[in-house]
Amino acid sequence: MNIIQKIALVFSIIGAINWGLVGLFSFNLVEALFGSGMFSAIIYMIVGIAGIINIMLLFVDLDN
Repeated sequence: MNIIQKIALVFSIIGAINWGLVGLFSFNLVEALFGSGMFSAIIYMIVGIAGIINIMLLFVDLDN
């Protein structure tokens, strides 16, 4: 796993925790920290791109 995949995995985990908070408590951590402006939209885009990068993990042999 290279550094880009590791960074993408961290952002995906952050996104998953945020969605868990939204589902369980109706609390959006990203909007609580950064408001609902452009910066939050950028955070959501980064998490989305990280998820797309992590799709590649389904097709890569991690035993190497």
